[in-house]
Amino acid sequence: MEINVVDEDAQHGQPLLEDQNRSSAPANQNQKNIVQKAIDQTFKSTAHLANLLPTGTVLAFQLLSPIFTNQGQCDNVCQYMTAGLIAICGLSCFVLSFTDSFRDKSGNVCYGLATLKGLWVLNGEDASILTPEVVAGYRLKFIDFIHAFMSILLFAAVALLDQNVVSCFYPNPSRETEEMLTSLPIGIGVICSMMFVTFPTRRHGIGFPISSS
Repeated sequence: MEINVVDEDAQHGQPLLEDQNRSSAPANQNQKNIVQKAIDQTFKSTAHLANLLPTGTVLAFQLLSPIFTNQGQCDNVCQYMTAGLIAICGLSCFVLSFTDSFRDKSGNVCYGLATLKGLWVLNGEDASILTPEVVAGYRLKFIDFIHAFMSILLFAAVALLDQNVVSCFYPNPSRETEEMLTSLPIGIGVICSMMFVTFPTRRHGIGFPISSS
């Protein structure tokens, strides 16, 4: 006596393996969409972070980064040079956070360094042309140190978003490292952006938008 076992999938003409491939296709597509959204968000975050940093410093870093890192193919010398570049640019962001600007009688922009007594003018006329009330607004404050510290964090986030820098120091990152390098800069950007909005700065220093007063 013969027993004919008819496969249910065969009756419908749909092999089981094909069903599995079709069912997994949307999942793979969703994963790709998530990755693409994360990449897009990363590039958008880079642009927003750069707006809160000195333009000249960010531009210099972006120009020199491919050269110092040899486009991500780093040896020991390139790593030291890249680390030095990051340190100098970070220090520049910190110092420039204490600079400010004003317009003299002729309407020319004068830059200066904030001190406890007022503004130490670096170019143009002396700050004595300003009234004592105006000079008091240029004095060094505690919030300036907070902004300077956040500027360093923001620049560190920009550096971590640079593919050449990441490839230089992490040529073969693990999965956990990749996740950290993706999420950490965005987290820093969100927190620092919120801090800048909550505690805004009125300074218009070197590399920032020019003061209108």
